[in-house]
Amino acid sequence: MQNLHDVMQLNKWPTVHSGVLSRRQLLVLGAGIALGGGGLAVAGQPPSSGPSGPAGPVRVLAASDLKFALTRIAAQYQQDTGQMVEVTFGSSGNMARQIQQGLPADLFMSADEDFVLQLVRAGLSRAGDSGVLYAQGRIALYLPPGSPIKPDARLQGMRDQWAQVQKFAIANPEHAPYGRAAREALQNLQLWDMVQPRLVLGENIAQATQYVNTGAAQAGITALSLVMAPELQGRGQYVALPPTLHAPLRQRMVLLAKASEAATAFYQYLQQPPVRAVMAQYGFVPPP
Repeated sequence: MQNLHDVMQLNKWPTVHSGVLSRRQLLVLGAGIALGGGGLAVAGQPPSSGPSGPAGPVRVLAASDLKFALTRIAAQYQQDTGQMVEVTFGSSGNMARQIQQGLPADLFMSADEDFVLQLVRAGLSRAGDSGVLYAQGRIALYLPPGSPIKPDARLQGMRDQWAQVQKFAIANPEHAPYGRAAREALQNLQLWDMVQPRLVLGENIAQATQYVNTGAAQAGITALSLVMAPELQGRGQYVALPPTLHAPLRQRMVLLAKASEAATAFYQYLQQPPVRAVMAQYGFVPPP
């Protein structure tokens, strides 16, 4: 298995301080973050000062499969309320470990609820809060445009054209839930032994997607939420894989111990039907 982190030059995106992000700005930003492995911070106009001064930004740590959906949701929230929201995207396992090591944040949105429950057991969540499920994720086979591989849900086309694949991308299953789901799916399809010698591991699912987009890998398994995004339309082919091929990707979020009142308001906003409708547009299954 090979990790291309040291081979590829990743895009770095600065903090964006703008009052209202236009649709075009969101598309440009979204396309960039899907092709990079780092985080994105977005900010709206700061709210007016109150008796204790202006509210600080809501600091969110979020799984990389949320890059497009959450960027859109946060921009709408900022436009509606004026409250600044700063979002950093990465692998859920790495961010959970960083929270345990003292990384300051208000809200953690994990692609695997177990990482949230670990923080709850460690006393790092807001008192009495064990978090809430906000979605269930799906995985997809992702291929470059013009690939000779036929995208089918049982990956028979990939098996038939395996000679065309030099590198196959997934997120690192050791700390990325979508990488673990990809490994389980390949194992259940009796393809893991075939694929393993040609694996290239992304630090998170966005980086694994980048490898296919840039041609560093000829195929991969990524988050359905990324490849369904308008920002990636026309950049490749995909097919959703059956959820029965892997353990459910139960995605949970939780307020952390020092969460602000502004973070509480955003947390509640994320649980509302309009937000869940946006999530569904990116292929997320609503929580039960």
